[in-house]
Amino acid sequence: MKVILASASPRRQELLKNIFKEFEIIPADVDESIDKNIIAEDAAQFLAEKKAKFISEKYPDSLIIGSDTTVVLDDLILGKPADYNDAKKMLELLSGKTHKVITGVSLYIGEKSLSFSEETEVVFFKLSENEIETYLKTDEWKDKAGAYGIQGAAGLFVEKINGDYNNVVGLPVARLNRRLKEWGI
Repeated sequence: MKVILASASPRRQELLKNIFKEFEIIPADVDESIDKNIIAEDAAQFLAEKKAKFISEKYPDSLIIGSDTTVVLDDLILGKPADYNDAKKMLELLSGKTHKVITGVSLYIGEKSLSFSEETEVVFFKLSENEIETYLKTDEWKDKAGAYGIQGAAGLFVEKINGDYNNVVGLPVARLNRRLKEWGI
């Protein structure tokens, strides 16, 4: 069976190689706005389902894996920053606080589907303005929810995590692997 990852994220692609040696990458070109009635903790799974369903309609005989990651501070979703100033604001908000990284995963094979989300708590040290400015100059923050990637220089901001490290990177592969086995894959 053909496996399709409905994501352009290089981090997800790398993590998925732990389960599948071969898969196709077909990013889902969908509107990623979130309905106001959806609570912050459900946003990632909502978007993952939207992406997987969109690609599944074009490839009904393939296993489609959709995924999305959100950073949630209190009830505020910190998505991908629009620009440098937006990224700076996000990092200032996260400084010295505990936030949640939630990755939603949605699997489709034709009409059959399964969705779940994984939540990891991340605690940031209190960051100085210099630490934030130095990090922002790396451009690692671009295209990353919450304006950081734990696998890069921002790993120095993390005091501790409670949960799955790979989930923070972008795909909870251990749980995904278990769910696929439950599905007989």
